[in-house]
Order: sequence, then C-alpha cells, then structure tokens
Amino acid sequence: MTFRLHNFFRSSTSVRVRAALNLKGLDYEYIPYVLRRGDTRQPDYLAMNPAGLVPVLEREDGSHLTQSLAILEWLEEKYSVPPILPADADGRARVRALSLMIACEVHPLNNLRVLGYLGSRFGADEAAQKDWFTHWVELTFDALEAELAGHPHTGTFCHGDMPTMADICLYAQVWNNRRFDIATEKWPHIDRIFKRLDAIPAFNNAAPPSQPDAG
Repeated sequence: MTFRLHNFFRSSTSVRVRAALNLKGLDYEYIPYVLRRGDTRQPDYLAMNPAGLVPVLEREDGSHLTQSLAILEWLEEKYSVPPILPADADGRARVRALSLMIACEVHPLNNLRVLGYLGSRFGADEAAQKDWFTHWVELTFDALEAELAGHPHTGTFCHGDMPTMADICLYAQVWNNRRFDIATEKWPHIDRIFKRLDAIPAFNNAAPPSQPDAG
C-alpha cells in the first residue's frame, strides 16, 4: 500500500508519522503544506481534517487518518513488524506514558497556533514566545530525563534496545526544540538517545531538514 501523507516539514507531529512509516518500510507520497500561508484552512483540507491540523494520512481508498499518535497506533496494529510498542502490557504502558509526556504536556502548549495566539492576543514578542516555549520544554524534559535515568528498562533507547513510539515522539520534539535553540546536553539520557536515533536512516530521513519543502 502506498499512502499519501499531508504534512509540513517542520511539524513535529508530521516528523512522528514520517519516522513510523520509514521504520515500518511503508511507502508514501509526500504532500507538503505551508501552515503560515493558511494551506490547511482551505476547504479541501478541512474536508479531510476539520481541525485544520497536520498530519493527515490518506489511504488508498481515500479515507483519512488524523492525530499523529492515533496514526502511529493504527500503523502498529496493521503493520506490526518492526514493532514500535513492546510485547508486554507493562512495557506498552510505559512507552505510551513517555510518548504522552511529550505529545500532551509539551507539544500542545508550544505548537504554531498557540505561539501565534500569544503574539496576537497578548503581544508576546519573539523573546517572550521563546521564554514560553522553553519553560514548557524544560518542565517536561526534566521529568522525562529523571524517568529515563531511574528506570531499569531504559536501554539504548527510551525503552529497551529497539526504537519505540516514545523514541519517535522524543526525536520529533528535539527537532522542534531547535527552533528556539534549546540544546539537549543538560539532559544526558535524552541527548544520548536522540543522537542514536539521528544515526538511523528511518529517523534522519524523517527530520525536517531532509524534507523536499525544507526552507
């Protein structure tokens, strides 16, 4: 099956889905959008996803999947090799918890529409938006680092020695952090895991600079 991935090169949610598709060896057609231009607010896009958000994964039958973690779960159910969730229930719970720390506690507060609203509604300039972005990243990354450092199942990657959904979310968020010059060195486990992931073609090829519309 060849999918069509409607996405934006710098979107961390888009990075997640690209990495998962790459890991599972699934082909997809890359459909780029420019968020600041309002591409995802056009009627054709809203017909696929009324929320006007990226990514959207379009299947061969024309149906659409939205929300990156839901897409990752669907891919795992349909294409289980290689897995991005552990085989045991405890492991799956931990990987999902690590994923949700990023997907629910960092990303929603720091995505483009939130930063835009801070500027338009509250007059937050670039420095203030950077302070906002950095605050929420550090709050969760401090906790994430502690979890990774203190848990016996942390291995080469977030959980064990094979990349999981947690690594996909972590990888995407670190790339997002670079927009505001947030280095990872203060979090040794996060920094180590990101560097290992970035050396894997499936991840590196999903990174923002590797995309055809990267500016």
